[in-house]
Amino acid sequence: GPGGYKAGVAEPTSPVFTASLMENEAYDRIGDEPPNYEETSFSGGTTSNGNGTSNGEHRAVRPSVVSAFGHDTLDRVPNIDFYRNAGSVSGNRAVRPSLQELHDNGRISVTNTVEDREGSDGTPSDDVESVIPLDNKDGTVRFGWIKGVLVRCMLNIWGVMLFIRLSWVFGQAGWGKYNTETSLWSITNVFCVLGLGIVVIALSCVVTTVTGLSMSAICTNGVVRGGGAYYLISRSLGPEFGGSIGLIFAFANAVAVAMYVVGFAETVVDLLKENNAIMIDELNDIRIIGCISVVLLLGISVAGMEWEAKAQIGLLIILLVAIVNVFVGTGIPASTDKKSKGFFNYDAKIFMENLPPDFRDGETFFSVFAIFFPAATGILAGANISGDLKDPQDALPKGTLLAILITGVTYLGVALCVSATVVRDATGNINDTIATGMDMFCNGSNTAACEQGWNFSSCDVSSCKFGSMNNFQVMTMVSGFGPLITAGTFSATLSSALASLVSAPKVFQALCKDNIYTALKFFAKGHGKNNEPIRGYVLTFIIAVAFIIIADLNVIAPIISNFFLASYALINFSCFHASYAKSPGWRPAYRYYNMWLSLFGAVLCCGVMFVINWWAALLTYAIEIFLYVYVTVKKPNVNWGSSTQAVTFVSAVNNALSLTGVEDHVKNFRPQCMVLTGAPKNRPALLDLAHCFTKNYGLCLTCEVFVGPRTETLTDVNAGMEKNQMWLNKKKRKAFYAAVACDSFRQGTENLMQASGLGRLKPNILMMGFKKDWRTADTAGVQSYVGVLHDAFDFEYGTVVLRMNQGLDVSHIIKAQEEMEREAQEQKDLEKEELAEENKGKSIFRKSRNLSTQASVTTPQSPQVVVVNERLVSNSTQFQRKQGKGTIDVWWMFDDGGLTLLLPYILTTRKKFKDCKMRIFIAGQPGRVEQDRMKSLLEKFRIKYADIHVIDDITQNPNSNSWKMFEDMIEPFRLHEGSKSTTLAEALRKDNPWKISDAELDTFEEKTNLQVRLNELLQENSRAANLIIVSMPIARLGSVSDHLYMAWLDILTKNLPPTMLIRGNHKSVLTFYS
Repeated sequence: GPGGYKAGVAEPTSPVFTASLMENEAYDRIGDEPPNYEETSFSGGTTSNGNGTSNGEHRAVRPSVVSAFGHDTLDRVPNIDFYRNAGSVSGNRAVRPSLQELHDNGRISVTNTVEDREGSDGTPSDDVESVIPLDNKDGTVRFGWIKGVLVRCMLNIWGVMLFIRLSWVFGQAGWGKYNTETSLWSITNVFCVLGLGIVVIALSCVVTTVTGLSMSAICTNGVVRGGGAYYLISRSLGPEFGGSIGLIFAFANAVAVAMYVVGFAETVVDLLKENNAIMIDELNDIRIIGCISVVLLLGISVAGMEWEAKAQIGLLIILLVAIVNVFVGTGIPASTDKKSKGFFNYDAKIFMENLPPDFRDGETFFSVFAIFFPAATGILAGANISGDLKDPQDALPKGTLLAILITGVTYLGVALCVSATVVRDATGNINDTIATGMDMFCNGSNTAACEQGWNFSSCDVSSCKFGSMNNFQVMTMVSGFGPLITAGTFSATLSSALASLVSAPKVFQALCKDNIYTALKFFAKGHGKNNEPIRGYVLTFIIAVAFIIIADLNVIAPIISNFFLASYALINFSCFHASYAKSPGWRPAYRYYNMWLSLFGAVLCCGVMFVINWWAALLTYAIEIFLYVYVTVKKPNVNWGSSTQAVTFVSAVNNALSLTGVEDHVKNFRPQCMVLTGAPKNRPALLDLAHCFTKNYGLCLTCEVFVGPRTETLTDVNAGMEKNQMWLNKKKRKAFYAAVACDSFRQGTENLMQASGLGRLKPNILMMGFKKDWRTADTAGVQSYVGVLHDAFDFEYGTVVLRMNQGLDVSHIIKAQEEMEREAQEQKDLEKEELAEENKGKSIFRKSRNLSTQASVTTPQSPQVVVVNERLVSNSTQFQRKQGKGTIDVWWMFDDGGLTLLLPYILTTRKKFKDCKMRIFIAGQPGRVEQDRMKSLLEKFRIKYADIHVIDDITQNPNSNSWKMFEDMIEPFRLHEGSKSTTLAEALRKDNPWKISDAELDTFEEKTNLQVRLNELLQENSRAANLIIVSMPIARLGSVSDHLYMAWLDILTKNLPPTMLIRGNHKSVLTFYS
């Protein structure tokens, strides 16, 4: 019934309904191609064409389906498949009915509502918004949040610092601040003044935690693809930031492989040294062991992510056992040997003695922090393989933040345990004990050891080799079983190296796929079911081996830390920037973030960069700025909806609104042109001149009017919007494209003049080409053209009309070129197809015979037409070339507010016209009075000129030849009612009201003579000018017929170099006041 489902129709939630959706022909199975629609008729009618008429041909019409509302409809219920991008790797894209299909009752041919990019292959550049399918039919390995993020981050954060430098950090910085004057330690003091050692760890954790929160917000604001930090930053801030940080981040990971492997090799060489097993010498042994290690790690990585994950699990187990071994060892009673080296079991007095800082050897809090902070990096290890995670949006926040918490607590716990059991200085001599019964007053820096019965006072005089300040192997001594610490050190270095070896190629591959750096496209290709970046692995291996051979990373290590910190800073800034822009598209599922906290994190990261190493920070900024400028100049053809675009939009709106609150001032006047070019490429000369006026400093609108029924022209309007704007951008024309569909050219232009612009950003000049064919055009066309000029005057637009002898419109040439290119491409495709058939060994005779019939043949043009077209193309592009030495002649006949003078002056400030001098022509009486007056005016306006000419014979009658030319021009459009009877004359006026009457010619005889005479003077004085500017005559509305006005404009500009008729709106655009 009307209120329910039809009988036999499955409900939308049923399996049958789901299956029917999958079988729907509107479902795009191949992602990039438009869907194939079968003809479906529920009424048994015939298929109709786009105009609703039956043509007997098969026509693709979108089928209607039974909706949830119980009736047949073209509308579709909401479905995630409608929101997928082209090339989605996680599902097929469906195409929803267009608004035109629904509105026009399905009579419009079905087209894809999303314009696919060529070459879409589901790479990160497609920025897909879709979910990762739960079923993994292709066998791709995907990781959950524990194995993919938590384990990797913990392994990367836990490094050799945990076993080698942590005790030294707390020995230098202490774990608290002790008030020696009162010798009191209370809970209040602990909470009021945190220990510097704790501050070191806490500050590191603050940086990583804030970054983790920002990353969580970004990665839950849509689907995350492969590329880690690069992907997050590029999709948030755009390709300029992403491309710059992506390259240095990938490089930092590659060099980090060398750093970790060298750390491992140094530990192995120390063991060899202890056992007198050095192969060559220490330096070369480090190189040999490092190279062998990185080859083995490369083998694990190339074997696949599954093997790499298993190796990481094994290393994690070893590392966890080593950490537990430290805690267990602190509780085992210390032997005499260990006591002599400074290790005693838990003792409150040792804990108190290690409370205050004791910086030595020129170390400060910041230098100690700089040494420790690299141990806290590694939080992006999970994000770097985001493309291999089952659900990055869920895994990254959970795994990363939990890893930061666990590792932070571990660092703090181990440090406090060591601070409570190991003194700062010890001799290592088992004989340095205090004899029983010996009365010795314990005071100074070794009080705790003294009270334990050991005399380490000699350490105050000379340096000792043991204690937390002197022995980097404290953890081995403290642990229950020393070799486990060595194994833990191996595990920490190798796991970090392995994580970096995987991260660098993954990030680099994502960067290369986006084709931001075209030279690196070679490394975008993946291999195998997991799309492994084998080429990236090889490159990373080469970089790592190169730095391993150097074997001295003391200089490069700070740079690596700064590269990582730069990534953290940009992730924080990305979160802040996206929040600040308040774009409706910023809807992160993770809510526990704050834009100001993210900004604080970004500033903190930048500060830490300088704390670690100021010159490395400056170098990092220099490299990033260089890459940013490079990408900005190259302008990669990508659009990811970045927050930079959102902020630019907000700024533009705010600036436009702020302009509305300020009245226009003559000093700030600048040309803002509405140019009637049609399609921008059709009249290049007109566009080029307009662009010279506006350049980067004014508004330029290229406008096109589609004349005809709206149903027929709307498709052309919509199709041309993006295409023409892209053409303008490609040609580096700072202009906008606007189009309207109307029943007449005049109506469309009127709509544009009234509605174009935004607040103060509104056109004030109308530019158009001269209607060269007015004598052969129909009356309506001439009336429409002249009507546009009348409308421009009515709306107080400045008006500019450009005339060139060869004409302006080159659309027919462009169309012919495009047709030839299309035919050439078809021929090329056919030849490729033929070659493919040959390679298959099949007969090609029938195929090659068809080539002559399939390839269309272009009709050759006559030599005369070719010459004319060549001249037209040459003239149409003349303003794209630098103008040679010459003049711009300005015939300033009437004061129109100064626009006739301002526009040519602007031209002389452009590079193309800088060699052109401006000559001023004015009408006046003989003598120097008029010339001096104009000279004074121009000097006050501060406008440079070459010469001033006063035309004193402008009122003379034109010669007979010129006048005859004008009479021949208007002859077809005259009534000649004076030689006819009154009745016949009235009938002629009634039938042809647009024609030129004898009375009209008599009334405007002087003005007509002026136009003809001006042309003579122009021929006489300005035939050699590069460009001529002439004041445009105005025809009184309703008094001067359209054809007479066109005759004025025609005779005035006939047989001249490029000429611009200009008429301002009679409001001042020049001033001599400061």
